[in-house]
Amino acid sequence: MSLRRLPRRKRFSGLSFNRMLPNLMTLLGLCIGLSSIRLALDGNFGNAVIAIAVSGVIDGLDGRLARLLKATSRFGAEFDSLADFLCFGIAPGLVIYLWSLQAWGAMGFLPPLMYTSAMALRLARFNAALDSTPKAAFAYNFFTGVPAPAGAGLALFPLFIGLEADKLHMGWLHDAIAYPLFTGAVLVSVALLCVSTLPVWSFKNFKIPTANVLPLLLGVVVFAAILFADPYAAGALLGLAYIVMLPFSVRSYRSLAAQAETRRAEAENAPATGDPETGDAA
Repeated sequence: MSLRRLPRRKRFSGLSFNRMLPNLMTLLGLCIGLSSIRLALDGNFGNAVIAIAVSGVIDGLDGRLARLLKATSRFGAEFDSLADFLCFGIAPGLVIYLWSLQAWGAMGFLPPLMYTSAMALRLARFNAALDSTPKAAFAYNFFTGVPAPAGAGLALFPLFIGLEADKLHMGWLHDAIAYPLFTGAVLVSVALLCVSTLPVWSFKNFKIPTANVLPLLLGVVVFAAILFADPYAAGALLGLAYIVMLPFSVRSYRSLAAQAETRRAEAENAPATGDPETGDAA
């Protein structure tokens, strides 16, 4: 008597949920970034900047999650760049325009236009660099120009100060910081920083000396306390800290480049070892 074989269960083809999860996070960040524009149109600028900040946190997590799950792909990289352009290129410029620059009409729209264009160029340059020749090992610890999330935070710096001034009932400070000439100058300056060749720490492979680990952890705790107690002041302080960091980043890059050049020159000038007659290496 022959045994009748049961039909095999049909297997579905496609991507696993683990491989889709980073792209789903990117999509979530994109939706939150787009929502910031709607909040700004409703005059809710406080929640608008918080939405952009949340999309920045998601942007910092989706790439690391993709590498952790071994789900990196060219599609994911391109999708992430498009989401970054919306969340950190379009949204901050429009939010600042609606908050401060709208009173100047067409002239007031010029700084957001320059900022958004610069962010598009910055992201395009980043994508093109993925296919370029390999850089020196130390150069992978640096971005070329201010990255998109940090640029968005710097662009929103006047709004952070303005919201904090409203909270403290300091109308004079709000009027000064929201003056279109100042906010426009900030947007243009950030645009130039984003498309510049300024070497900026990426913090991806940043190593902390053992003696500084505990102070760093305590500093993070203090900043977290400020963030939950007063998010607008925390955003402003973070922007100031980032600006102060830029000269040290440039100095670090130049120092590492000089050391690499010295090692390369020493290697080229080092006498070859081997048989002096045949020239064969030992």
